[in-house]
Amino acid sequence: MKVRVPFLIVNPKSYLYGEESLALAKAADLAASETGVQVLFTAPFADLRYIRENTEHVMVTAQHMDSLRPGRGMGHVLPESLKAAGAEAVFLNHAENSLTVCELAACMNRAKELDMATVVCADSVAEALAIAKLKPDILLCEPTELIGTGHVADNSYVIEATTKIREIDPDILVMIASGVSTAEDVYNVIKLGADGTGATSGILKAPDPGLRVMEMARAMVQAMKDREKQEN
Repeated sequence: MKVRVPFLIVNPKSYLYGEESLALAKAADLAASETGVQVLFTAPFADLRYIRENTEHVMVTAQHMDSLRPGRGMGHVLPESLKAAGAEAVFLNHAENSLTVCELAACMNRAKELDMATVVCADSVAEALAIAKLKPDILLCEPTELIGTGHVADNSYVIEATTKIREIDPDILVMIASGVSTAEDVYNVIKLGADGTGATSGILKAPDPGLRVMEMARAMVQAMKDREKQEN
């Protein structure tokens, strides 16, 4: 599954579920439709099909999966079940659900078999460079200590991460997200060279979360236009 650039990941984690999750997913769907930005929307496993059946433009994204195959594996998250529910992408190795290198590689291979895009997390540039050799579709570089703080990684981190990852594999999409809270944050990260970004608390704590998603998507479009002018 190919992810378009630029992309925005709306990631409510486990703060939302059911009707509240769907309401934000519909707002994200509208933002994707109006701006053309590729929006990935994460949801609890039980809500994936519900959201897929009630949206048209978002890429429904699972928050995790295991590497097992159909058969025995009570209580694990079967990749095929996610795909059947409508998931087109999956998060792996998030700081809140980290994986061993062996399991990460196995999960990435399973996702590839099922044509699901992988969003793989790294908490430092050094870890990102190691993971890059596994060829994720999206490499999310986010210092763990900044998650949920509202403080964005400084410009030098964004530039270093994007530059070094592309030196290893220019096909990997680079995402910078920790602490991203506002449309201005989104604009700056994309203008500096990231392919995408996303947020949890920056969206959910906004007075109007749906409007915040739209603002972020619009800022992303403007940043890409300004970046292209600068490069030309």
